[in-house]
Amino acid sequence: MVKLQEEGGGHGDWDNSIPVARLSPLASFSGLVKKTLAIAEFEIRKLRHDFTELITRAAQPVLWFILFGEVLTRARAIPTGDHAYRDFLAPGILAQSVLFVAIFYGIAIIWERDLGITNKFLVSPTPRAALVLGKALSAGVRSLSQVLIVYALALLLGVKMNWQPLALLGVLAVVVVGAALFSTFSLIIACLVKTRERFMGIGQVLTMPLFFASNAIYPIELMPGWLRMIAVINPLTYEVDALRALMIRDWQSSFGIGIDFVVLIATTIFLVIIGARLYPRVVI
Repeated sequence: MVKLQEEGGGHGDWDNSIPVARLSPLASFSGLVKKTLAIAEFEIRKLRHDFTELITRAAQPVLWFILFGEVLTRARAIPTGDHAYRDFLAPGILAQSVLFVAIFYGIAIIWERDLGITNKFLVSPTPRAALVLGKALSAGVRSLSQVLIVYALALLLGVKMNWQPLALLGVLAVVVVGAALFSTFSLIIACLVKTRERFMGIGQVLTMPLFFASNAIYPIELMPGWLRMIAVINPLTYEVDALRALMIRDWQSSFGIGIDFVVLIATTIFLVIIGARLYPRVVI
């Protein structure tokens, strides 16, 4: 386009400069959101071809609730105040289930590379951040099935749940953000190791320390000093803390729900930035 610059006296002259079209920040953000949702929808559609995945995920929460939870509830070996141990454990089981779903999400990245899908994503105009965010969001949506499973078990076992609508929405938000965080962490690992065998080995090594170095199955106060320091920098600790305050009736957050959300969201953003930079390396 050319533009007309008017000067005094009503006369004008033509400027031959051709400005480069630039998107406004709002338009850029809107485009990023649309592409992120498109990638997430593409990933979620894969569930239509494998509903058994949702069923098999129910086995682990059932085992933890019935075997581990019920035994320690009767033994009263872990102090949990005025609440039964099963009440304390329920949010930890949900966080663990989400972690196990998300931490192995990176294996799909390696499969997509082997099938040539990753190359198609990388040559498209879709921003790398949208690719990573879309996959993270789809992991969050997939993890919502764990909420239904854990809530159903908790209801059957008599856990004192908080059924207020805002609390339920808060639980869904924490699950989505937590799954996005650990699935992005999983994607980063996949980009670095590049093979399924190495990824599975590293994923198994990382899952247990993340879980046990958190407040999922015992309070932080019972930990030795060195383990308590690790738990405080473990994002899973803040996910469990938020879930416990939102899921269990009359339970108070140790850090504050606002702090929990800030830590989870800030960590997720940080990992998405790293993942967006590393994602192309998965094909190298």
